[in-house]
Amino acid sequence: MISRRGLLLLSLMCGAGVLWSATLIVSLAAGARPFAAAVAVGVAAFLTVPGFAAGVLSNRRGYRTRQPMRPWRLASWVPPHVPHWAAITAGLVFFGFWLAVVLAFAALDGNPAMKDGRYVLEDHDRVIEVNQEVYERQSDHQQQISLGVLGAFAVGGSFLCAARATDHEH
Repeated sequence: MISRRGLLLLSLMCGAGVLWSATLIVSLAAGARPFAAAVAVGVAAFLTVPGFAAGVLSNRRGYRTRQPMRPWRLASWVPPHVPHWAAITAGLVFFGFWLAVVLAFAALDGNPAMKDGRYVLEDHDRVIEVNQEVYERQSDHQQQISLGVLGAFAVGGSFLCAARATDHEH
């Protein structure tokens, strides 16, 4: 089992993952690309994945969780010692990342690729030649999807690790 300090560290890492992902999504929406996609998504994954996995495992073992009896009742999803404002805040931030993913999917017109030195969008069997600006914007949408998913996982990891670390019965 992971110690409280370990869970708090992982929660802080996930919190950093939330901030990292959110900042980069806002930057991409503003037209700026501060990091290459591999670096941006790689750092987000490094900050998120360990904490999310530890949060799920520690809550599953610690609370012996199962499917809630009343799906729309907050108390059935959140450990009893966690303040409702914290759960609602986490839910709102999660919704923000979900919305970023949905908007990026809606704006995605195809898979950007380079063919024979030309910028193209591939959509099933259709290949459309585009200019560099459209190509880069579509690449930004793909990066936004990845960062949105990792940001949502980071919210969950931060919340779960913090919930387990602050439980006095732990």
